[in-house]
Amino acid sequence: MAKDDYDVVVFRILVYLYAIFKGKQIFDQHIFLKVISKVEEDYLYRVLEMMQSEGLIEGLQFRKAWGGVVILINDLDDISITSDGIHYLLENSRMKKLKDFLSGQTGAIASLIQLVFTVV
Repeated sequence: MAKDDYDVVVFRILVYLYAIFKGKQIFDQHIFLKVISKVEEDYLYRVLEMMQSEGLIEGLQFRKAWGGVVILINDLDDISITSDGIHYLLENSRMKKLKDFLSGQTGAIASLIQLVFTVV
């Protein structure tokens, strides 16, 4: 499974935003970029635009530039997870498989998975 597969990128973004929603993390663009792990900017913006159109996230504003290139016209820290995004993260079978797979990895995403999904 490639780091830039759509579902992998969506999972990483939703986990990070859910950690923020739960008050376990504050938005930090440096950490956000570590979590999404070397995804090219134009692809990231297309993924974010699609996630927003699906109702998984909100708060971002996009414009299409010459050649259909998607441009983010506000800041990434305006992003937030929606209730649909939370339900998708917690209930979608593909997201559950990614959680199980990525929780065994090292790095920022594994730490966030533990932070978000650990019952205290």
